[in-house]
Amino acid sequence: MRNLIIVGMLLVSGSCSRPVEEKKTIPVRKVTIAEIEAGIKQYIQETTVAEDGYFHVTDRGQEFRMNLVRVHTEYLANLGPGKHFACVDLADVSGDVYDVDFFMAGEPGAMQVTETTIHKLNGKPFYAWKQRADKTWHRVSVDEASTRLLGVIEGSDEFEFRYQVQLPELTAPAKMWIPIATSDPFQTVNVKSMSVPGTYQFVQEADYGNTILYVELDPAQSGKELEILYEVHRKERGVVEEAGTIPARYLAGNTLMPVGGRFADIAKEALIGKWDASDLIRARALYDYVIDNMRYMKFGNYGNGDSNYACDVRTGNCSEFHSLFISLARSSGIPARFAIGAAIPSERNDGGIDGYHCWAEFYADGKWWPIDISEGNKYTALATYYFGHHPANRVELSRGRDLRVNPAPQTGPINFLAYPLLEVNGKRTDTRTTFSFTRTGKPA
Repeated sequence: MRNLIIVGMLLVSGSCSRPVEEKKTIPVRKVTIAEIEAGIKQYIQETTVAEDGYFHVTDRGQEFRMNLVRVHTEYLANLGPGKHFACVDLADVSGDVYDVDFFMAGEPGAMQVTETTIHKLNGKPFYAWKQRADKTWHRVSVDEASTRLLGVIEGSDEFEFRYQVQLPELTAPAKMWIPIATSDPFQTVNVKSMSVPGTYQFVQEADYGNTILYVELDPAQSGKELEILYEVHRKERGVVEEAGTIPARYLAGNTLMPVGGRFADIAKEALIGKWDASDLIRARALYDYVIDNMRYMKFGNYGNGDSNYACDVRTGNCSEFHSLFISLARSSGIPARFAIGAAIPSERNDGGIDGYHCWAEFYADGKWWPIDISEGNKYTALATYYFGHHPANRVELSRGRDLRVNPAPQTGPINFLAYPLLEVNGKRTDTRTTFSFTRTGKPA
């Protein structure tokens, strides 16, 4: 049984920025995502029970006692002939969350775990991966890694982006809202193919200009798959001049991004000695404040873009980082706005994507300045780059918060839209949503 479980681990990919290599091992039966996830969870659970209620990892002379947070199932990864890789997120008793790399050797049915290595602490990497000429991979220190190994493609990038949704069991008529990527000055988007169960129409969201796919479903569509395949040409985004009046919404609060109150107090403290400085200088001080006071952790009630949660817990994913910044900036009189999509892996050319990614912009000196604080937090060496740049390897799906559309969800305005919003009998229901890509051009 243990060997069968480790076979499942072979097919689990690490979202720990591990690139995918062509498979050169003996073909094995295609294992479903559900089987992979169940297998590695069972392996960790059995090992945990057999020890003292924790999954033990020894790394750099230190022993960690951990519990499972989530399994990365985005890609299959091989390190070379007979050597394989998998990765999961584990939370230590200290509260820190680690990405742990599992290394295995042998053939299917006889796999043995040969090494476990901690790759990231709260999203910050200890090393990066680089491919050799013979297609195998080796570790390099973060200090020696190129910007591309750290997630950045400058100039331009071209890729196909696949958006897939597996519908759950539907017990009643349902409604679903999905963002549709559109072209703008920094991305040219073409819908190459689209398969949608049920009946659908495209609706426009007026405040931010989003295009949204509205789908009506019934129980006959249970378990069916929706898929949209895009062709995307994306340019690196820099500072953009914009004259005229900035919409008042970029200074106002949102449901989960309040303005004023505690955020005005925090901003006042963060801007001591800089309150009379330019908006650009003050925005940089708030950017640094968020980097210094937040930890990137996909743990707890994260992922809602809730500024109050970020302020209270000081942890979260990209949505918490940028929501907190926007609340602080707007509370300081600096217009700021939110966008969401996906970051395309830079160090490999196809495979899965570890969910959505979001970012922000602020307005100063007559220009919109793009920022990515959560990535600046992960990669200290790139903190200055991400203050004024968004790399080419990403696709934007929607903009703004508290989106109002017609037909409207019964649960109210849409907080933000990257994954589908599915309502059954007026109640939100989860879907299995996956992103993947294939790079079609050489980054410029």
